[in-house]
Amino acid sequence: MSERALVHAPGGGPAQNSRCEEPTVARITMKIIGGSPVPPSQSKGPEQTAAQQVDSAGDSSSRTSKNDWLNLAINTLIDDGIDEVKIQVMAKKLDVSRSSFYWFFKSLQDLHDQLLQNWLQNNTTPIIEHAMRPAPTINRAILNVFECWVDERLFDPKLDIAVRLWARREPAVRTVVHEADRRRVDAIKAMYLRYGYDDENAFIRARVLYYMQIGHFTLDLGETLDARVSHVPAYLLAFSGQEPEPEDVRLFDAFAARFAVSDPSAEVP
Repeated sequence: MSERALVHAPGGGPAQNSRCEEPTVARITMKIIGGSPVPPSQSKGPEQTAAQQVDSAGDSSSRTSKNDWLNLAINTLIDDGIDEVKIQVMAKKLDVSRSSFYWFFKSLQDLHDQLLQNWLQNNTTPIIEHAMRPAPTINRAILNVFECWVDERLFDPKLDIAVRLWARREPAVRTVVHEADRRRVDAIKAMYLRYGYDDENAFIRARVLYYMQIGHFTLDLGETLDARVSHVPAYLLAFSGQEPEPEDVRLFDAFAARFAVSDPSAEVP
């Protein structure tokens, strides 16, 4: 996500210069949550340059893409945690040489940064965008946000939990997570403000709506999609203080039904 160390030094150990953390965190949160992806580093370290010399002679890197490495890293983070996101281990799984990694990433730290970039872009931007959507009523606006809890293309709960576990042990990652949470809540608060709620009321309702859903994912209650959807009218009343219109519920039911067949245990509020 950036060229500089955010969590670990290039070799995978703790970063030695903590003064590098905050500018990197600020750049990540401002550019990614703000919607402007940080480009991968274009500079080449000595290992990367050497790897490209080897690969130009016929190494197997051509059999993989950057997305192959990144998707494997995401799945490893979710299944096994950040400690298992290792170059050699991933190279073996991809059946390529370790040097192939350096065609796409400057260092392991560069990969870590881009993991965070992926999380911010895919799990935070959609919440903000859905909270900003125009809607005729507050309940319809809330249902726009609820779409993120149903469609994992808009919000991946397993990835969110994995990043939060990572953040518990890495202060710099925790700073990024806290900033993402703040921006998510701010977007939902702004949604309430548009429908006439005062500042304090909008802030608390936004926190209740957001924290409840994040907590539900973390608890992994295992309720079916149908069971969760059946409670939507009561959730809307609790979150808005207003009885939902039957048409609001019908529209959301139709949206959720598209995901029931492929994933009967998907989460909704």
